[in-house]
Amino acid sequence: MKNPFRPTAGATPPDLVDRGGVLDEFAYGLTIGSGAPGLLTIFTGARGIGKTVMLGAAEDLALNSGWAVVSETATGGFVGRIGESMRRLTNELGEGPTGRRVTAVSVAGISVTTQLAPEEQVDWRARGVALLQLLTQRGAGLIITVDEIHAADRAELSQLAADVQHFIREGLPIGLIFAGLPAAVSDLLNEGVATFLRRADRIDLHAASITEVERSFTETFASAGMTLNPELAKDAAEATGGYPFLIQLIGYYLWQEAEKAPGGVDADAVGRAVLAGRRRNERVVIEAALSTTSARDQDFLRAMAKDPGASSATDIGRRTGMRPNAVGNYRTRLMDAGLIEPAGYGLVDFAIPGLREYMTSHPSRN
Repeated sequence: MKNPFRPTAGATPPDLVDRGGVLDEFAYGLTIGSGAPGLLTIFTGARGIGKTVMLGAAEDLALNSGWAVVSETATGGFVGRIGESMRRLTNELGEGPTGRRVTAVSVAGISVTTQLAPEEQVDWRARGVALLQLLTQRGAGLIITVDEIHAADRAELSQLAADVQHFIREGLPIGLIFAGLPAAVSDLLNEGVATFLRRADRIDLHAASITEVERSFTETFASAGMTLNPELAKDAAEATGGYPFLIQLIGYYLWQEAEKAPGGVDADAVGRAVLAGRRRNERVVIEAALSTTSARDQDFLRAMAKDPGASSATDIGRRTGMRPNAVGNYRTRLMDAGLIEPAGYGLVDFAIPGLREYMTSHPSRN
């Protein structure tokens, strides 16, 4: 059996640990069609918490139910790319018999750089209506997924929301699933550019329970006839902190260790896997997240790292020499970037596992 763990952004893991029931409303909505609450959903959570994975799981459910899927990321021009994908689906479905059922149709993130022919430059909304009417005839519908919504252009987001709302009012089978960082998503919804989206089911993804991670490790290794005793499974699970990306990373390296030790892994092997997983998490998640921060941003983070847990604005200001309004500004910036999160009145904490240790062990840029 090949290594089943997938420590790559958005890749489907062998087990959606502690995510049971998250997509139940969405799955039920697919059976109802237009207007079902679960068909309008926003996933939020820290970097690496599994937002993109949940989008993929929703897409799989839709495809298995015979619905068409258009998958996009909210970079510039994403609404135009969705429109182009709908045009292509309309052309394809329009050639088939009315009774044909849609199966496994997915158009994902295709960048269109050429100018459409004049006859194809139809109104985006009219294009959507034409496609959704075809899908209705086939007992199906369309799911649009948009990742990284926190980076969306406000005008594009407003256009997409308005048109989807129109489709729902017309009784057409449409679903819209978003994913983004919590603070930025909250700001987007509060700005009023997409009031309609405030009615969406907001699912805040959190770390999995250690008990569930332990169960998943034990069952996954046992399925391949590999021995992972309960104590070592618990050690490996605790090292992940329930953080989905670390679950995949540590599981991936632990599997490699098990392949080299057919008799079963020992405590040293678990230690090596944990160390390798944490180092890769630093490179792939933490350093990428810090790449756009300023020296002053990092001063703020290092001031937080001095605390064993949540930090108060007062302590951060004292340690950095920042005035209260500056502390508030940097707090907002770092929350929007997904690096920190609220932890109670006047308190913040790190949103990414390992970031506290990273800031402590890496010297200032200055």
